Amino acid sequence: ACSEFSQRSCEECLRNVSCLWCYTNNTCLDYPVRSILPPSSLCSLSNARWGVCWINFEALIIAIAVVAGFILLSIMVCCCYCCYCRGRSRSRPDEEEERLARKREERRLQSLQRKHERKLKHDEIRKKYGLLQDSDNPYSRFENE
Repeated sequence: ACSEFSQRSCEECLRNVSCLWCYTNNTCLDYPVRSILPPSSLCSLSNARWGVCWINFEALIIAIAVVAGFILLSIMVCCCYCCYCRGRSRSRPDEEEERLARKREERRLQSLQRKHERKLKHDEIRKKYGLLQDSDNPYSRFENE
């Protein structure tokens, strides 16, 4: 029982994890497991020790809350960062595909333009040598039958 360690030292009391040391009257008490925090009628949080003697219960609760808050904040930042990166990586291929499609269309138009220029040049050569049947050309190839 924890009450046996009363009026001794905090270290002796806290060897048993179910005990709570109160510095106001140097008593070792059973930890009230039904309530998460010990009630102030039993011992004030600033004078209560549990687990270790060098930190009071109030500071222990604050330290645990800060560490838990830091962990939760880190997890949230990681999730937001991952979602942001995933969103950016999804939008990039769309932009890349659009850019490639524009280049492909430009190349196709340039190819059609070169093809048209070649056709005009070939038609001009055919006219010169009379290989093209043209109604406005007075000269035509003479063929014997």
